[in-house]
Amino acid sequence: MSAQDRLTDALYGLGWGTVKKLPEPVAARLGRTIADAAWKQRGKGVQRLESNYARVVPDASPERLAELSRAGMRSYLRYWMESFRLPAWSEERIKGGFEGKDLHHLTEGLAAGKGVVLALPHLANWDLAGAWVTTKLGIPFTTVAERLKPETLYDRFVAYREGLGMEVLPHSGGTAFGTLARRLRDGGLVCLVADRDLSASGVEVDFFGDTARMPAGPALLAQQTGALLLPVTLWYDESPVMRGRVHPPVEVPESGTRAEKTSAMTQALADAFATGIADHPEDWHMLQRLWLADLDPGKGRP
Repeated sequence: MSAQDRLTDALYGLGWGTVKKLPEPVAARLGRTIADAAWKQRGKGVQRLESNYARVVPDASPERLAELSRAGMRSYLRYWMESFRLPAWSEERIKGGFEGKDLHHLTEGLAAGKGVVLALPHLANWDLAGAWVTTKLGIPFTTVAERLKPETLYDRFVAYREGLGMEVLPHSGGTAFGTLARRLRDGGLVCLVADRDLSASGVEVDFFGDTARMPAGPALLAQQTGALLLPVTLWYDESPVMRGRVHPPVEVPESGTRAEKTSAMTQALADAFATGIADHPEDWHMLQRLWLADLDPGKGRP
């Protein structure tokens, strides 16, 4: 392990070991302080966040974009402070930490016994939403985690999410899709963060007026297993309670090739994600390049 990897792992270990012991208001203030300090430094992540917000809110003035990026960093650090503290939250705190709209799409889908795929963008705190599903609804689910560097950091994330009641599969290795399909055929629940895909198998979608690439997995799983595909968007308000909405199902088109069906379904997911991101852009934690024009200047629209 390199010195940088050891430092990264140590810092995350400090966060999980120390922040979860702080009173909630203290942790919230600490998060805002760190967020504001990072925002003032205007590093690459903050600049990319602001650039992404410029696509979401194209008529925003430079002052408005600066306000959005500051709020975005505060939201991002709220996610981390909550995540560090989640293992120490009581069942009552988790149950009271989220309120969702149109949850009947999820409960009715599971009751039908065909399995459900929940697909989310990087909005607010998807780990809290997952903990709420396992704790409040009593529904276990399976998800996928990207292999982080160093490996010890990935192990921390897996242990953390498994401690919240999730089954976590590694993104690499090629076996995740088959396991997810089996869980769905058994009538289970699968939750996937699905607004960014840099692999060659990603599906190109129109997203806020330009081309981006999103993972094909959610659409393919729904086609192959008959599971219901439900977009979910999350957001914060001024309260300690996170909000969310389960969107209507993305249907499998009746005609077309598998690739055509996958393209149409992934575009429908992107459209649902865009509504939630447009309503709450500051809660979209996209500090990386997303659009093809940003990844490769020759790939965007003229």
